[in-house]
Amino acid sequence: MPTAGKEFAMAHTFSCSADAPLVRTTGGSVRGYRFDGLDIFKGIPYAKARRFHAPEPAVWDSVLDATSYGYVCPLLEMPKPNGEMLVPHRYWLMDEACQNLNIWTPALDDAHRPVLVWLHGGGYFAGSSIEQIAYEGENMARLGDCVVVSINHRLNILGYFDLSDFGAEYANSGNAGGDDIIAALRWVRDNIAAFGGDPGNVTVFGQSGGGAKVTTLLQTPAADGLFHKGIVMSGVLGRLADCTGSGRDCAEALMAELGAADIAALETVPYAALAAAYNKVAPALKAAGKNTGCTPHPNAFYLGDPLENAFRPETARIPLLVGTVFGEFAAFNGFGLNKAQMSAAEAEGFAEKMLGKQTADVLLPLFHAAYPERSAADLPFLDVLFREPTMRYIRRRAETGPVWSYFFNQDFTIEGGRAPWHCSDIPFVFHNTELVPSANISGVTPQLEQQIFDAVLAFARTGNPQHSGIPTWPASTPQQENTMLFDSATRLAPNHDKALIAAALPAISALMARNFDPDSIQH
Repeated sequence: MPTAGKEFAMAHTFSCSADAPLVRTTGGSVRGYRFDGLDIFKGIPYAKARRFHAPEPAVWDSVLDATSYGYVCPLLEMPKPNGEMLVPHRYWLMDEACQNLNIWTPALDDAHRPVLVWLHGGGYFAGSSIEQIAYEGENMARLGDCVVVSINHRLNILGYFDLSDFGAEYANSGNAGGDDIIAALRWVRDNIAAFGGDPGNVTVFGQSGGGAKVTTLLQTPAADGLFHKGIVMSGVLGRLADCTGSGRDCAEALMAELGAADIAALETVPYAALAAAYNKVAPALKAAGKNTGCTPHPNAFYLGDPLENAFRPETARIPLLVGTVFGEFAAFNGFGLNKAQMSAAEAEGFAEKMLGKQTADVLLPLFHAAYPERSAADLPFLDVLFREPTMRYIRRRAETGPVWSYFFNQDFTIEGGRAPWHCSDIPFVFHNTELVPSANISGVTPQLEQQIFDAVLAFARTGNPQHSGIPTWPASTPQQENTMLFDSATRLAPNHDKALIAAALPAISALMARNFDPDSIQH
């Protein structure tokens, strides 16, 4: 029994009936539920597809119960939970019928709210729309008066396995996952107005592999007109590079391993057997430089990485918001370091131990110039694997279209002050820090969360992230990257780390290779 007179912080409201909330879509009617001022729909099928084939529209006759999340794409390996204090996860039922989406909206009216479509991380091989707890769309929809959509699509060899050598029906099997995303965006275009959204104002945003998928869409003509703005969060990285060459060798190795007579036979092999065979044959093929799938395949449908092939001019009018965080993968390994208890000399000694004295002597002056607020002990955790290609990406994009640069620079209260890690900015973007304990930094989180959230929503509404709560933030140019550093003292820092990253790239890359395996993290 509650204590007499005690008041609860919030009185929740819920409703769900046979006819409300109910929406008629192009595929059929869907029923969701209303909770705390939002209409919520989960697991709506936007398409269906045979294995390795292009998606087709999904249709149904009776009212679809859209109150439960749908299947997520099967993974090649069982996830191993780890790092949950840093990035809280959840795992869900897997099945190849994974083309579904979730919607959070303030009302089923004609308000034409901005629409934000979330593309999940995990490279092109793992993850799901609900994998991270911070992906929940309630707060963003309610506080931002917008419509939030998150989608599941095919991954790994189900979504990115080039079989084009085996017939025209497989011409774009190497980008089937991308075709799923485009099918979802077509569904949004055709249906989102009934959910209170504006089909003419759609922002695609994603982190890590999800950010990379935003770039993939920019380079895919079939996506033209389906979205109008893009946010790339820690999504420019060589590890997510395109496949090269034909997938024939991998396909033939799979057929031999499974005793399959042809590619058609691979379409019906139980997924568990297919995944086991792939995991057995792929390592040797990958070591030999063969195409083993699991990333986009450049072809007539997808024109390839813009850092190699330039941005398509047709996308020049699409504003982009692009950035990274200070530590990315390196910050997952804190080495038990408590920098708050280190003297300046001890901090420099740690940097020298990790990088070598000669390298540290060169980098520390550049580091302190770029980050005067940081301890020398942070230098070994400086990300270059994302930051360096992101800098090139922003420079190139600024030649053809508007692009804004951001950098998440806020430390967390773990082990005396852990530098921000890959995914640590996501709760701030969604206004979901309340769901992630480690994101709650005394005296910092409320203001920082609002600054970031308001920038994201301003960008979704207008194509410009400027708002009254942050300093003036101009778009970047090819000569000057106008980076907004988000932390307890948010500020504009033009070209702040240009010299540092150029000098640090070889040494920090080598340090990362020795001390951290990015594949060990479920992100």
